[in-house]
Parts: sequence; structure tokens; C-alpha cells
Amino acid sequence: MTFEKNISLGVLDLVPRLNGVTAEQALQQAVLLAQRAEAWGYARYWTSEHHDMAELASAAPEVLLAHIGARTASIQLGSGAVLLPHYSPLKVAESFRLLASLYPGRIELGLGRAPGGGPHATMALSGNYLQHVSKLPESLASLTALLEDRYTYEDVPVTARPIPETPLSLWMLGTNLKSAAFAAQFGMGYVFGQFMSDSDGVQAVRRYREQFVPSAHLKRPVVMAAVSVMCAASEREALIWSREMADKRRENQQRQSGDHLDREHPLGSSSARDSGGLVGSKDSDSDVLKHIAGTPEQVWQQLWRLAQRLNTDRILIVTAGPDYERRLDSYRLLAEAKEECLIRFSQCNS
Repeated sequence: MTFEKNISLGVLDLVPRLNGVTAEQALQQAVLLAQRAEAWGYARYWTSEHHDMAELASAAPEVLLAHIGARTASIQLGSGAVLLPHYSPLKVAESFRLLASLYPGRIELGLGRAPGGGPHATMALSGNYLQHVSKLPESLASLTALLEDRYTYEDVPVTARPIPETPLSLWMLGTNLKSAAFAAQFGMGYVFGQFMSDSDGVQAVRRYREQFVPSAHLKRPVVMAAVSVMCAASEREALIWSREMADKRRENQQRQSGDHLDREHPLGSSSARDSGGLVGSKDSDSDVLKHIAGTPEQVWQQLWRLAQRLNTDRILIVTAGPDYERRLDSYRLLAEAKEECLIRFSQCNS
């Protein structure tokens, strides 16, 4: 792929509660981030779903997206992700069609298959998660049928209303071959969670493209990558920040050890192994790029390589703390350096 046209940047916001702020304050920061991202030229703002996690404040992405939609003008709004095994496909279709009717042309429904919380929260939410996730193909078939107005129950048509004039877009988020296969089978876009994966994503993305079946939603395969970024004015500042966050992730892993039921990491939780906090840092076991830290040019160099490796021009950026000011600065610096860096890299590769 050549990148003459652009690399589209988006935000994946886990809505973290940094430095002991309240959930209300964290949600206010989410609104501010979406507004700033729109002003800085980001194409999309997505938010995650997690349950009974004290450090995260987004349990219902559809509610937060409705709130943010009223406070922004044009940025795409998406879920990263709605955890479909927990829910009725009809309810999900109705909720996101309502959003798509409120904010025409702006809504992106991202789906995941992780539990999104610990065992007790998962059971309290929907009962037997493992049983539900085993029925995911049926749920995806029902959801896509509802969004294409061809669903029936006992041979009687059932319509997910309201029906928006502009259909929403549909995505599957994941980190392995199974999620890629689901995205391909049901004709959805695919988001590879690079920052959560022990692989480089090439095999998953290849399988998605090879097995892709065109649908009413999507005629050709489309890939996004989600990656963790810490961008600072100086390399030293970025390294310090990266090491601080690596230490915090290890603390969280120790505290939450054994809490998750899913073998595929939910997009937005800590993985079993983490990076050491170097620029373009790599996981010590799998030697796979997970967390990128550095100056704007250093970060863009890594993003450029990621885009080339996965043959994509869409990237979601996940940026953790340690505080909201540095988090915003990271997104701003990355956006401000985008045009200059892409021109330079394009010329070097031409």
C-alpha cells in the first residue's frame, strides 16, 4: 500500500480514572478528549466497555457516545467494543440505530467477544458467559440480519427501530484468528488490537482478507489497528512516562490476576505480559511491538511501519495516563506532526 492519501487517526478511550479522580471527573475528561480530538483532526472517537473495574469509568459505551455526540459536530463515534455475548442482538441493533438516527453518518458499532470484567461481575451481568460466547456466531447472524432488515422470529419479521437514513458501520475487534474469521464471515470491518496481542497481526489480518465475504454493510475488507502510544516533546520524557505506565500495568496485573474468563484479551485491559517502556518497546517474551513511546517523529515512524505491515490506513490510538494533561498533549503532538511526518516517510519510500 502507498500512503499518498493519508493515515486516518482515531482515539480509543478506555475512560481511565487517573490520579484518584471521581468517575464523574473521568467522564468529563472523556468529553474533553473527544472535543479536542475533533479539533485536532482525528477521524473517530471510540470508547470501551468494562464492568466492575474501579480504574475505568465506561460500562455503557452507547450512553457515553450519546452524550459526546451532542457535544461534538462531526467526529465519528464508535464502541470499542460492545461485548455482544452479554446482550440481545435486537437490543444492540436498536440502541445503535437510535444513535445513528440522532447522529447521521457518524456511528460505528464495534463488537467484541470478551467478558469485560471479573468472574462475578460477568455472572451478574449475563449469567454463563462461556455458554453465551459459544453462541456468538448465532448472535452475529441475528445482529447483521437486524441491521439489514431481514430478521425474522418464528417466521415473523422483526425490525430494529428506528431505521436511520444513513446506515451505521459494523466492526469486529479482536487479537487473534478467531475474531478475524468472524469479521470476515459476516462482512464487517476488522480492528486488530495490536497493543493487546502477542502476535504482529499479519496472520490474523491476512485470514480476514482472504476469507472476507461482502455484505450489505461492506463490499471489501477494511482493517484498522489499535496501538498504545505515549508521545512527548522529548525522548527522555516519553521514556520516563512509558516506564511509569509499565510499572502501573504490572501492579494492575498482580491485583487482577485470574480475574478474566476470556482467553482473548478484552481490548482495553492489561495483557498477561507487558512492555518494558522503551521507544518502540517490545514485549520481552514475544518480541512484538505493543507500546510505542517517543517523540512525535519517533512515534510516527513506528505507526508508519505498523500501517505498512498490516496494509491499513486507519489507526486507533490508545493513550494511558499518568495524568490527563500529558494524555491530551500526547494526542495533540501526534496530530500536529502527522502531515510533515507522512510527507517525509512517503518521499523516503517512493
